[in-house]
Amino acid sequence: MKNIENEEFQSTFACSVAVTVDVIGGKWKGIILYHLVSGPKRFNELRRLMPEITQRMLTLQLRELEDDDIIHREIYRQIPPKVEYSLTDFGETLKPIINIMRDWGELYENEVITKRKSQKSE
Repeated sequence: MKNIENEEFQSTFACSVAVTVDVIGGKWKGIILYHLVSGPKRFNELRRLMPEITQRMLTLQLRELEDDDIIHREIYRQIPPKVEYSLTDFGETLKPIINIMRDWGELYENEVITKRKSQKSE
């Protein structure tokens, strides 16, 4: 979260849902968080788990999550260097949301696919 000192901060969010969507929204952030719920991951592990994401996009999304204090980036000073990403305590508060999204996806995946196929054939 942005730290603003000696300034009056006025929210630019339309509602509380907008805050959540701003932090975890988009195509990749929720998926990154889903994989980090099970424990720390290295950059290349995340790339393997999400083969469709580009290296540039993964880097950008990780930086944004880090800027919002959702994830922590740990650099191990060794040769070769090792970098691991994990949820912060603040990021841990998103676990229930990620788990509900996972459960919903498991329950309704076939229905979503069926509806999308029928819309394309119309």
